[in-house]
Amino acid sequence: MSVTRRSLLAAGGIAFTGALGALFTGRAGAARATRGYGPLLPDPRGLLDLPAGFSYRVLSRAGDPLRSGEGPVPANCDGMAAFAAGDGGGDGDGGDGDGGVRLVRNHENRTTAALRVPAVPGLTYDPAALGGCTVLELDRAGRVTAERVALAGTAVNCAGGRTPWNTWLSCEETEDRAGTSGYTRDHGFVFEVDPADPHRSGAVPLTAMGRFAHEAVAVDPERGVVYETEDAFVQPFGLFYRFLPRRPLGGPGSLRAGGTLEALRVPGVPDLSAVDEIGARFPARWVPVPDPGAASVPVRLQDFGPGGITHAQKLEGCYWGDGGVHFVSSYARGSEGSAADHHGQVWFYDPRSGLLRLDVLFGPATDVQLPGDSPDNICLAPGGGLMVCEDGGGAQYVFGVTRGGEVYPVARNAEDIGAAGAPEWGEFAGVTFSPDGRTLYVNAYTPGTTFAVTGPWH
Repeated sequence: MSVTRRSLLAAGGIAFTGALGALFTGRAGAARATRGYGPLLPDPRGLLDLPAGFSYRVLSRAGDPLRSGEGPVPANCDGMAAFAAGDGGGDGDGGDGDGGVRLVRNHENRTTAALRVPAVPGLTYDPAALGGCTVLELDRAGRVTAERVALAGTAVNCAGGRTPWNTWLSCEETEDRAGTSGYTRDHGFVFEVDPADPHRSGAVPLTAMGRFAHEAVAVDPERGVVYETEDAFVQPFGLFYRFLPRRPLGGPGSLRAGGTLEALRVPGVPDLSAVDEIGARFPARWVPVPDPGAASVPVRLQDFGPGGITHAQKLEGCYWGDGGVHFVSSYARGSEGSAADHHGQVWFYDPRSGLLRLDVLFGPATDVQLPGDSPDNICLAPGGGLMVCEDGGGAQYVFGVTRGGEVYPVARNAEDIGAAGAPEWGEFAGVTFSPDGRTLYVNAYTPGTTFAVTGPWH
């Protein structure tokens, strides 16, 4: 049964439809946790509203000078991950290093970006492209000690994912070719970034992982399989992929050795938006992609043989946890060609059973003027539970979800970037926790701002 978000807010909270026990660490059906941290309090600085007892620090702001002297901090802060300072490029063992943290942060710059990622020799793929990644280094006290370019000359770097060997996979959300928009090289690839030493990874496209509008990735730490989402909001909609590396779990640079790219087929389900039953399970089939490089035909338009392939609108967040991969369809709209309407789904694929399961459904009986629509970047909280970045209309929130399925606000973007009389707030992106679980890092996409949030996390 679906309920309206307005009625739930009137009752003092909001909730997803369905049971979420399988999403989180701990046993399914665990007792319902205390909901959240209380109401959000207005920030006197007008940047970030948080619950009582929580505070934030602005780590980086678009337009300020990079500490490296390479130029200004780039705009459009998006996907992000946190690494212990002792880790990177396989030279760590998952420990806390010296207690510091490295944050690797994407910049989703298109050709119109006012603040590009500075082109740095040895780290630049296409000098005409304005996107890429930067790395912030924090000391034990959480103070920024360094900030530098880690990847440049890439385009529309949206999200990505971390590897088991402590590198970051940065994804280009575009299919533009050389000669388009002034680009000198083809785009639509994944790039590996070593936060500890970006020059060690360079700017090498992982072409075997496909050329399409990448959103996010998640790596199976036991099998080495890489799962990838494709963000396409107009028809034909995107696909969900898995990449079988030739050298699984081979460490830094091993993905350059190539492998096999496959796309998800759910027999009898050509569009995931048609599924609205929480807990529904389907056998997953994996079909080889005929031409991963999309030399003449975009991957999602290629001929996958009898049975076709399964599409979904706005495939975005993707993360590994609980023995499988969780991925998000941010929304679906029948008016734009989807089989049905919803305001967000979270799916779970279990590689052990080969089954795909719908775990979370937003709407369609929801009021999109109120918080909670269009989930985007997501991560697991250290103590269990889910953190969700909202990318919808109106106010923009980071939400938490308890093991019992209750949703609560964690942060609200308080900086109004709209015109007079027409308030507007930028989306959140890149939510991630420090290795010790004590600090939440998150980006306000516009204006590009990176926050560190501390407080009495459960």
